[in-house]
Amino acid sequence: METKSHHHKSKKNGDYYKVLVLRTVGNFLILSSLFIIGKTFYQPAREELHYLLDRYLDKKYVVAGTETPQDQQQVKQGGLASLLNLQKIEILTPQDPEYSIVIPKIGANSRIIPNVNAADEPGYLAALKKGVAQTLGTANPGENGHIFLFAHSADNIFDIGTYNAVFYLLYKLEKDDEVNVFYKDKRYVYRVIDKKIVEPSQVEYLTRKTDSEFLTMQTCYPPGTTLKRLLVFAVPAIQK
Repeated sequence: METKSHHHKSKKNGDYYKVLVLRTVGNFLILSSLFIIGKTFYQPAREELHYLLDRYLDKKYVVAGTETPQDQQQVKQGGLASLLNLQKIEILTPQDPEYSIVIPKIGANSRIIPNVNAADEPGYLAALKKGVAQTLGTANPGENGHIFLFAHSADNIFDIGTYNAVFYLLYKLEKDDEVNVFYKDKRYVYRVIDKKIVEPSQVEYLTRKTDSEFLTMQTCYPPGTTLKRLLVFAVPAIQK
């Protein structure tokens, strides 16, 4: 009788520890999944919410040097709006006058890392932590050739949050939206003419040749994934 009771108790303890281990493993997997999801989609979600807030507040981004006296007055407003950085106007000064990109519609402002080899994964991943990359072998502004800029790229989906978020909202751009590239202290203004979603293997857009100035901007799509590539095309606002 005592032996049966002892056996029943041991079995009960064994079942308890088995359930405990399964629950612990399950909780660990759930927490790990939440961490990975958070790391992957934190930046896209943050950028999207920031964009929605700007639209709600009717906020306007203005390139430094193009603002009007009225713009400057709104920037200098005080009170709660100023304290919470909720001004209706924000002046975007290029991060590096030697090479930078400023896109007012999405509030994008980043330095451009020149001559980045798109075939050198460690090299371009290091560059993308610092800014937008200009592809080695493509033109610079003012050279009447094809300029290819890319950002928000990673070797796998879990590393996306590691890289800058300047192009996460690139898909918001529409025809005639303004793109500013600052190169060697000179401002070049482009207007969006089209955009296209392509497979990562479609590299012909990277190597295309043009006889006139043409800007291509590339990012991963949908935001927060590495599934496809979004290409946005632009030409000089004032044709030469």
